[in-house]
Amino acid sequence: MIVRESNTQTNARAGQAVNRWIACPKPNPQASLRLFCFPYSGASASAFYAWASSLPDAIEVCPVELPGRGARLTEPLCSRLSPLVESIAQGLLPALDKPFALFGHSMGALVSFELARHLRRRYGVEPVHLFVSGHPAPQLPDEEPPIHALPEAEFIARVRGLNGTPDEVWQHAELRDLLIPILRADFAVCETYQFRPDEPLRHPISAMAGLGDPYVSRGQMEGWRELTAGAFSLRMFPGDHFYLHADRYLLLQTVARDLSPYLGQRAV
Repeated sequence: MIVRESNTQTNARAGQAVNRWIACPKPNPQASLRLFCFPYSGASASAFYAWASSLPDAIEVCPVELPGRGARLTEPLCSRLSPLVESIAQGLLPALDKPFALFGHSMGALVSFELARHLRRRYGVEPVHLFVSGHPAPQLPDEEPPIHALPEAEFIARVRGLNGTPDEVWQHAELRDLLIPILRADFAVCETYQFRPDEPLRHPISAMAGLGDPYVSRGQMEGWRELTAGAFSLRMFPGDHFYLHADRYLLLQTVARDLSPYLGQRAV
């Protein structure tokens, strides 16, 4: 028996197929809300693939694939935040036809925050909710010395100390050579970023971090409160900087709860 898709499903799948920015593991055109997820330094959209099976069906999980990794491995990397955010906004705009939220971890938190501001300023479009994870509030001074331009041996040593990449990758020459340029570009995105004051966002911000994260304190996460005129919440989870993997189900329960007020909204 051949099951035919509706025109809505066909059009949605076609739109996602041509949008290189969205790596949607479980397309769901009937969802009430899209959740765009932005990865941490060195990661690809695949970091969020498992989320689609752990969130309510009314949420379509849309991991964002940045240039130079995953399915876009052959594309040039971007090492500055402003042009990256502008490109992301242009790429995602066709998919902002229904309520949407943004989630970003570490570098992804910075990207999603500036994307929310750019969408409001340039297109008059805003997410219903912003989730920022594992990154200090951007208006605070950066307490970590820059590492993106360090000599390779020193750079690798510093990055390995973050415990975000399996040792097998560093021991495999081809994988290591593939990853280092991505990491350098991503660290440059964060380390060359300069915060510019603007009106607070109007939508709620949920800030999250690991209790054992050596790079982000509760106080630094609390600073996100200043950047919204809407509701703010701060939640600290068990785990370190990469708590979002070890405590994924607890995190996703929190995300689902925060998004539940919007799941009855219709597409605009």
